[in-house]
Amino acid sequence: MNSSPVPSAKTARTFDVVVIGGGSAGYAAARTATAAGARTAVVEDIGRLGGLCILRGCMPTKALLESAHRWQEIGRAAEFGLKVKALAPDLPAIFRRKEMLIADFAGHRAGQLRRGDFTLIRGRARFLDPQRIEVRGRGPARIVRAKTFIVATGSEIHPVSLPGLEEAGCLTSDSALAQARLPRSLVVLGGGAIAVEFAQFYAALGTKVTLLQRNAHLVKEFDSEVSAELEAAFRDEGVTIRTGVTLERVRRRGARKEVVFTQDGKRQTVAAEEIFYALGRRPRLGGLDLPLAGVPVKDGRIAVDPALRTRAPHIFAAGDVAGPYEVVHLAVQQGEIAARNAVAAARGKKGKPETIDYRLKTSIVFTQPEVASVGLTEREARAKGAAVFAAQYRFDDHGKSMIMGAKHGFVKLVADLRGKILGAQIIGPHASDLIHELIAVMYYRGTVQQLAAMPHYHPTLAEIVTYPAEEIADRIAAGKRKRKSRPRRAEFSPGG
Repeated sequence: MNSSPVPSAKTARTFDVVVIGGGSAGYAAARTATAAGARTAVVEDIGRLGGLCILRGCMPTKALLESAHRWQEIGRAAEFGLKVKALAPDLPAIFRRKEMLIADFAGHRAGQLRRGDFTLIRGRARFLDPQRIEVRGRGPARIVRAKTFIVATGSEIHPVSLPGLEEAGCLTSDSALAQARLPRSLVVLGGGAIAVEFAQFYAALGTKVTLLQRNAHLVKEFDSEVSAELEAAFRDEGVTIRTGVTLERVRRRGARKEVVFTQDGKRQTVAAEEIFYALGRRPRLGGLDLPLAGVPVKDGRIAVDPALRTRAPHIFAAGDVAGPYEVVHLAVQQGEIAARNAVAAARGKKGKPETIDYRLKTSIVFTQPEVASVGLTEREARAKGAAVFAAQYRFDDHGKSMIMGAKHGFVKLVADLRGKILGAQIIGPHASDLIHELIAVMYYRGTVQQLAAMPHYHPTLAEIVTYPAEEIADRIAAGKRKRKSRPRRAEFSPGG
């Protein structure tokens, strides 16, 4: 790392690329720009290094969920002919394990940031004009100039807008990770990935959980039958699910908190010891003064083109601030593409910039059963006007998953009329791993015919993906045979 002191306003230094934010997108951008030979700096706010995914997102939540899922499996021991002695979850130990893992992950990322071949500047950045930022940290404010910038400041919990909730108090994905506390009852507001993952964590360990979802289904980005399957699994676990609700207000009733909502035109209430607020996140842009750099903010988000450029052609954005999908692997990809384009812009290179392709957009929810998708859902494909075939095959009718005790889930494939796979969804055991076979096939623009022909070992979970592929391939072949069997008009007139 460049260990020379960061210059003050009087001795401001110019970089080729300055990355604002040191999370997944920001680190990927800095590493890529540096590898291309650009003079690069990363500006990261004071506090713990590591980024959202490591500190308050993917990794700590999955660490907690792993403990909850192990406990769920222990609860099913008798089903597999196993007798277990009296056991109980140790919540403080679960959180200690989570903290140990996160300390390791964050320490590794901090080392990458501190020892990288770029300058690490600690403090909060704000634009003074299109080419300069002011950085305020523990010492005096500093001015940093750059030919190009990449904004990658991540996201934050969307402010509470439900009347009475702030006064009553609530858990969020940030505060819940910081305290080893298990409420006796919990109302979860929301139905996205964060909501359902935390709902299952608490429910698995004994909390009575009610989910209030404003949409008609949980995890609404998936096809409705996938959402319905997850809802059925949750109900089997004793979770109460209320969908299509309108949240009205929150009020305290003694030691309990009460949520007032309407469903099907009827006003109702549900009370619990605690409320978990999971109604979304927003880009973290406060204090950046982006308009001073010529970057407009609309509806709280930075608009970018496929090259990750903002309205100001020398300023790029990547990760949660840019969207449209707030997932780490795409944030990394965005950061890398933004960096290559920023380096080219800093060097004055003309030509067509590199663009990002969301054809293989992937989404995973780490509940039990897991939910995963790649590419287009059937709903999205049909909304685009595509004529498609769709087929699915259930895990509870598949040998290996039946041996494993899978009760819920299926694999669903969506293909065009020639068999090219446009998308896939999996809900069931190890969906987060199985989806990657379909990502690989789609990466090479494979077809259901090719997938069905690929050898798969038996008995394995992976072989299940071939069954819907075979069904669609058979339907395509049957259609071709039907078309060939139709009588054709004579090519020559009689006697011609």
